[in-house]
Amino acid sequence: MAYYRRAKAALDAFRNLSSKAVPKSPVQESCSRVYSNGSANSAKFSSGFYSYSCISQRLRNSYCNPNFNTAKRYYYVDRYHVQHFRPRGPRKWLQNPRTVFIVVVIGSGAFITLYLGNLETVPYTKRTHFVLLSKAVERQLGESQFQQMKAAFKSKILPAIHPDSVRVRLIAKDIIEALQRGLKHETVWSDMGYASTETDFVNEGRAARDTLRALSENSERGKTEGKWHQEDEILDDKWVQQSRKKGQEKGLQSATSHLDGLNWEVLVVNEPVINAFCLPGGKIVVFTGLLEHFRTDAEIATIIGHEVAHAVARHAAEGITKNLWFAILQLILYQFVMPDVVNTMSTLFLRLPFSRKMEMEADYIGLLLIASSGYDPRVAPKVYEKLGQIAGDSKLRDYLSTHPSGKKRAQLLAQAKVMEEALAIYREERAGYGIEGFL
Repeated sequence: MAYYRRAKAALDAFRNLSSKAVPKSPVQESCSRVYSNGSANSAKFSSGFYSYSCISQRLRNSYCNPNFNTAKRYYYVDRYHVQHFRPRGPRKWLQNPRTVFIVVVIGSGAFITLYLGNLETVPYTKRTHFVLLSKAVERQLGESQFQQMKAAFKSKILPAIHPDSVRVRLIAKDIIEALQRGLKHETVWSDMGYASTETDFVNEGRAARDTLRALSENSERGKTEGKWHQEDEILDDKWVQQSRKKGQEKGLQSATSHLDGLNWEVLVVNEPVINAFCLPGGKIVVFTGLLEHFRTDAEIATIIGHEVAHAVARHAAEGITKNLWFAILQLILYQFVMPDVVNTMSTLFLRLPFSRKMEMEADYIGLLLIASSGYDPRVAPKVYEKLGQIAGDSKLRDYLSTHPSGKKRAQLLAQAKVMEEALAIYREERAGYGIEGFL
């Protein structure tokens, strides 16, 4: 028994001496501790002790030797010479502050460049808006929708020689020529064509224009002259005047390149729908239901001028861009609020107010267009008031509809500032002096 104790003490002394002579890493020390504990527990069995020491040695070589079988190092050494195992899997870039900073700077620069590069100025109001949709894509969308419209109403499209088609086409031609003067285009626009392919358009001389206009001018003068007064001013147009003032101070130039080289076309559809619209790319569609309720040329010109103003201000492209931002905002809010609440609030406080503002802006631009076309702008408030009566105006329409109420639109257009500008343009046009650059 004494011999066994002396042999064990000598073996422990030799082991301690060898451990001091060879420095060990923390991983190796842990392996040694496991090895020593294992040897102490299995000292009675030499075969078990030998097998355990071999296994321990293999594990130590596999995990602690960085050059074992050219294996990859899974730990790194910090400034205190402490080894840390690297987490398995792909490294997260969010854990590196420098990488996060670089990504934020580059992303912010790209966003600012994209935003400033797509800012445009609306004619007349000088309002700047962000439009992400390119002019070419916008024109293609308008052309595609127009072709679909022609295919859907193929059997109901009035021929080019129909009196309603001739009348609408002549009114639209006056408005497009006024738009050319208002934007001071130096190039001459191509003649407007009618979209129907059944028959060719015949004899659009001055006699036809005078005949059609004579049907309405006698009654218009007796009803509309003298009906607008300075006292009719109810609301103000501060937002328009402030926008125009800022635009003039900054020297902003109106964006009109999307109107260059347009192939303007007119389509009259025999449907009892009280509606008209102008698609991007210069595609005007008028339904006969509108002609049944509005008999005079000035009334029809007011509605067509309003629709052309939407194309001038690129409201369709701006609406697509706005809807994209609204959708992103909704997806974010879905994480915190019920989807039904988010949809309702976004519609009431974002989509509908934006749509009503675009309608008011089109009313302003359209008013100047019809005045430059030679149509009395004092008819416009009555037209919108009549539209409201047909659609059924209510007090909630100013908050729950895409269009303002007819009464409110009439009040906005009857106020002094914009109406005085339109009347000045109208008088100059009637006197034979066309005003240029009013947009």
